[in-house]
Amino acid sequence: MAEAQAIDGQAVVEAMRRAGSALKEQVDYLTSLDQALGDGDMGITVSRIADALQEYVDTNPAPDTDIGKFLASAGMAVNRAASSTMGTLTATALMRAGKEVAGKAQLMGEDLAAMLRAADTGIQERGKAKPGDKTIVDALHPAQEAFSEAIAAGASVHEAARKALQAAEEGRDHVTPLRSRVGRASWVGERTEGQVDPGCAALVILLQALAR
Repeated sequence: MAEAQAIDGQAVVEAMRRAGSALKEQVDYLTSLDQALGDGDMGITVSRIADALQEYVDTNPAPDTDIGKFLASAGMAVNRAASSTMGTLTATALMRAGKEVAGKAQLMGEDLAAMLRAADTGIQERGKAKPGDKTIVDALHPAQEAFSEAIAAGASVHEAARKALQAAEEGRDHVTPLRSRVGRASWVGERTEGQVDPGCAALVILLQALAR
């Protein structure tokens, strides 16, 4: 069994910085994906989310007693900065994840698994989407399942994150041939078939950054 690895508040801050930077770097790519599905505002939203995360960690000290509160407050900051669908879903994920670890100064693998499950549930409920609808859920749901299974089997956080990333990539690719069923993308019907879902792509980008 892998040695337990505790994640402190500073590590959470660094992960949020990586996530924001990764999203910023891929703004044009995500915009192009969104335009192919008939909308095109994903880049603007993602940029606002990234800026909100960066500003939040720049103006708030790393949490030393309550990581959950820190994450929930970050979610509220994102919600204020990016009021579109993706912004709302990201905010929901952060707030649900934060609630799951309220009062904790350090996080273990089991905590991260619980946070991912809470984020998945929150996004499905808030976005009224389920696996197979060709949304961010199709990357997040298999990722959280893979992470949870790996942690339960005794894997390290790093190994579990690698498995989660692989599952997210496979989930993204699995629904790429399908037609979008939820949100604005569903309005353009067959034009979405064969197109990468921008929500799935964004989730994969985030997991790539967090896995580092």
